[in-house]
This record gives sequence, structure tokens and C-alpha cells, in this order.
Amino acid sequence: MTQPIELIIEEPALGSYVWRLLETDTDGANPKVLRDAFDPADTYEAALAAGQRALQSEIRRRAAPAAPAQQH
Repeated sequence: MTQPIELIIEEPALGSYVWRLLETDTDGANPKVLRDAFDPADTYEAALAAGQRALQSEIRRRAAPAAPAQQH
């Protein structure tokens, strides 16, 4: 079973927003950082949009079937 992923937006410095994807256990506890922003965004909305793209990418990555092993 896949663990829940939470998207959060933080403002570590005034006017500087970063997104972070947290993976939690099945109860939504014990979060660990799965991915986070490389650079801060100037607005909350820009950070949210970037975080949503990263979340969708992670969901697609997890849903993709495993590549078959190459036979020699």
C-alpha cells in the first residue's frame, strides 16, 4: 500500500515560499520529506503550483508499471 503524501507550503523568510512533499504513515503521522523545492518562489500561489506539479509527477511515477527486466 502506498503511504499518504502531503503538500505543504512554508514561508521561511518574508516573501519567500517553498513547497515540500511529506510522506506519512497510514495514520498520517511520522512525516518524512519526500521532495522539496530547489529554489523559493516569490508568491504562495507560485509555490503551490510548483508543488502541485511535483505531487502529480510523484503520483504518476508511483502509478507507472515497473519496467520489465531485460533478457539476454
